[in-house]
Amino acid sequence: MSYTPELVAELEILALFNLDSSQEGLKVHQTAAPTAIAAAQRLFEKKLIDQPDGGYLTSLGRDAAEQAQTLLTILTTATNKEAA
Repeated sequence: MSYTPELVAELEILALFNLDSSQEGLKVHQTAAPTAIAAAQRLFEKKLIDQPDGGYLTSLGRDAAEQAQTLLTILTTATNKEAA
């Protein structure tokens, strides 16, 4: 399995969620990039968020967002260490 542009767009949306607060959601406006709008819709269909245009993470969505953000941190940190 490889990362498709659609999966990357979904990961980007998951990376935007503030995991420090369960009371803070996201709103993907209709003026957002079409890829972001479509990614939010797919995350809703997968039951990772509670609204088709963002909203709040579901329990499964929170798990996914934590994993996505952890992976992003690891990959970003590894890149920064190599550059030093």
